[in-house]
Amino acid sequence: MLASFHKYILNFKQPSGTSRGVLRTKETFFLELCKGDKKGVGECGLFRGLSADDREDYEEKLQWVCDNVNLGKEALLNALIEFPSIQFGIEQAFLSLASNDPFVLYPSKFTKGSESIHINGLIWMGDRSFMKSQIQQKIADGFSCIKMKIGAINFDEELALLKYIRSEFTAKDIELRVDANGAFSPKEALLKLEKLAAFNLHSIEQPIKQGQFDEMASLCTKTPLPIALDEELIGVFKQEDKKQLLSHIKPQYIILKPSLVGGIQGSTEWISIAEENNIGWWITSALESNIGLNAISQWTYALQNKMPQGLGTGSLFTNNINSPLQVKNGSLHYNTSLKWDYK
Repeated sequence: MLASFHKYILNFKQPSGTSRGVLRTKETFFLELCKGDKKGVGECGLFRGLSADDREDYEEKLQWVCDNVNLGKEALLNALIEFPSIQFGIEQAFLSLASNDPFVLYPSKFTKGSESIHINGLIWMGDRSFMKSQIQQKIADGFSCIKMKIGAINFDEELALLKYIRSEFTAKDIELRVDANGAFSPKEALLKLEKLAAFNLHSIEQPIKQGQFDEMASLCTKTPLPIALDEELIGVFKQEDKKQLLSHIKPQYIILKPSLVGGIQGSTEWISIAEENNIGWWITSALESNIGLNAISQWTYALQNKMPQGLGTGSLFTNNINSPLQVKNGSLHYNTSLKWDYK
């Protein structure tokens, strides 16, 4: 078996704002396997500034994978516990290589085009008029669940946007999620959550920065609306540490980004621990290209979680890999009449 990798830079159609700054490009890596006349591909979706494996030796480790690919998938995964995005790329590449169609990793009604995945519409940070226009567009596009990133503009303006949505749509009409990306301080968080709760929100992601375990645990106990951990899961590699984190904080939900938490294997471990503790969960992509999004989507469909998932990021880029993935009426579809153009 032969293996190689190459870097690919994804360009955003428009700068996308988060509480960490504005994103204009997204770096990613494709891992390719070749065995006889069969080929497989996986995406190692490194997220600079967020991934636990954002390290100087990242490409060196990818080369190590290529040089040692004949060790096999399990040995590679075990050796790369501190490189979750590479783990996920390896899982994808081996599934791809083993499949009759390198892009159909989990054959299902989803990949046959007969069923879809309910997803949330993502509202990026910006000034009030920009965010309001996004909200109007997502509603017009048929989304019944909207996720709004907050924490970058004036909080009162963000509350006004939520008030605008609720003046037009009840909680039965539109499910609202917000994502603070750790923007609140522990001292102000509870008061802000109380103000947000007035708008019948489904949940808030990561209200305070990760690593403040006691503060987050206290917040989860007192919160007037459900809290979902996101960044808090990044860099937690050992099963015992995962159990300890969830049993201590006791969040209402966790959000799993396979590229950030060790791929399918790592995410499955988190799900098992969450369910043992009566904690809900859903899956979200982390700005991968359509190669990674395809793998996440097919695996997510197989899990049959009926909550809206966070898989609507494929249309953000000008130079994404053309694929059968298509967002329509608030759902992600696999349109079998469309072809892949990955070379």
